[in-house]
Amino acid sequence: MSKIRDGILGLCVGDALGVPAEFRSRHEMDASPITDMIGYQSHNQPPGTWSDDSSLTFALMESVADCGEVDLYDIADKFTGWLYKSRWTPHGRVFDVGIATARAIERLNDDIIRPDLAGGRSENSNGNGSLMRILPLAYWLRSAPLEERMTVIRQVSSITHGHAVSVIACAIYVEIAMGLLDGLSLPSSIASASDTIRAAFGSETELRRFDRILIGGITDIPRDEIHSGGYVVHTLEASLWCLLRSSSYEEAVLAAINLGEDTDTTGAVAGGLAGILYGASAIPEHWVNGLARLGDIEALCERFGSACETNPNRA
Repeated sequence: MSKIRDGILGLCVGDALGVPAEFRSRHEMDASPITDMIGYQSHNQPPGTWSDDSSLTFALMESVADCGEVDLYDIADKFTGWLYKSRWTPHGRVFDVGIATARAIERLNDDIIRPDLAGGRSENSNGNGSLMRILPLAYWLRSAPLEERMTVIRQVSSITHGHAVSVIACAIYVEIAMGLLDGLSLPSSIASASDTIRAAFGSETELRRFDRILIGGITDIPRDEIHSGGYVVHTLEASLWCLLRSSSYEEAVLAAINLGEDTDTTGAVAGGLAGILYGASAIPEHWVNGLARLGDIEALCERFGSACETNPNRA
């Protein structure tokens, strides 16, 4: 369970650190960087408030814990319960949701579509809304065969984001996280993931969009060529760039947030991997203790961990 707690708290803290700065430009961040857990500003939320990134991560975890399997219909129910009934919100209301995610959940709420067909499949549907919540699958699928891993990742991403670019981004992230869980270094995890992803998606023309990650060399790219908006490829690149150029949880996540723009999601995506890499004990204690609903989050980690232990493909 400790490794689950590492990654999930890492994600949630990164999310909460980024919430107050969301939408601020890089120029603004450079002039006044985030250095600690603060509140208000962009969303007028108190310190320790996490956003939709964590909410949908928790919803996925709760579904697996409840069902003992990946049940797309139950995940859809959990997602609609969040958006329409404010379940798994930090303070009882939804204050942030991406356009593509909202549209997909509206389709789910109509109950007329299979869940993995609800997500947009157009080029314009490649925001980071499935990447930000996919980390729990790294724990659930850790020992599953390749074909099963890719099938489940595709299905769960497609609940809100069904284009191949979004699916591949999620698969890369999950594979890197699994490498870290197996004790590999970050560069080795990326190299291992690259081999796996090429085997799984070699026929996909969209795979070339990830060349800066899969071919290598992203560490040497100048900061002004790393983008931090909502496009899923940019979020994945920015998160890995920050991790590769850092030597601690704090350094990595603050670097991600201080890129500006979609700060909560870049912080969450970087934070999940940084939590696994460095452990929850490496996260500043007052950041963890300041999280909204910390007790509920830790209880959910326990429940999800128990479900993973009984999974035939358990971690």
